[in-house]
Amino acid sequence: MRDFRFGFTLGTHYCLDELATTCRTAEGYGFDLALAVDHLWPNRASPFQSTLAATMATERMSAGTFVLNTGFWNPTLLAREVATAVRLSGGRFELGLGAGIVKSQFTDAGFPFGTLDERMDLLTECIDRLEELLAGEENLVRPPLLVGGTSDRAIRLGVERADIMSFGGRFQVPGQPFGTLRILTGEETAERAEFFRSAAGARYDDIEFNAFVIGVERTDDREAAAARIADEDPGDLTIEEALTTPFLLIGTEEEIADQLRSHRERYGFTSFTVQRPHMELLGPSIRLLSMSRA
Repeated sequence: MRDFRFGFTLGTHYCLDELATTCRTAEGYGFDLALAVDHLWPNRASPFQSTLAATMATERMSAGTFVLNTGFWNPTLLAREVATAVRLSGGRFELGLGAGIVKSQFTDAGFPFGTLDERMDLLTECIDRLEELLAGEENLVRPPLLVGGTSDRAIRLGVERADIMSFGGRFQVPGQPFGTLRILTGEETAERAEFFRSAAGARYDDIEFNAFVIGVERTDDREAAAARIADEDPGDLTIEEALTTPFLLIGTEEEIADQLRSHRERYGFTSFTVQRPHMELLGPSIRLLSMSRA
């Protein structure tokens, strides 16, 4: 079984010292990856500049994108950015790609937002073109490729082309405005994980399986925290589902470490990514896991 890997999204930093402090703190906890998101909201950071700064500020930690919305990028220009990031990071760069799910960001910026199939076509075409262009670069080691998504088609693309498959942990709520997302339950995750395992076949053990954790809460009262989260979820999440979904980590440092072990055993997740505000909350549990392997 693979060892754990942990990543966190960088968020927005307004000076290099602030970003460097964040990344060094994460590296001290044992995080493996600093990951830049690709949003077009005001005051969001450039993904490639952020990842390069993260590798310059750390000694061993890699950096990457989590994930690029391929509808924002021309593949030829993207290949230039990827090649530069690989070279200037000393090979500590990982490329994450997705079809995009936030319609307002596309439309506000003037990008077309097609159907899921149309966006998946664009993602597939982007991967094809990137591989062609990067193969022509001299002395360039291909960066690991992550594909994000939970649809059948996204999973099939991931098992065919990716080194890392990531589940985002949220589904669109039927009948609600686009972008109204609910947390996947453990049962739903198990079904999607089994589909991934079946689709991957002989490649299954070669693909890192990642969960993008929605929330981390350190508490001595798991049920009270789960009740509040379930009440805030736009779906019909129950307290028990909030306690068992792999996309929420709730409890003491020790309980969260146990949950990570359990989610690896039940679903096959071998890596976990958290959002920037939760990096310090997860860090002590990563240390506990590292100590238990020593």
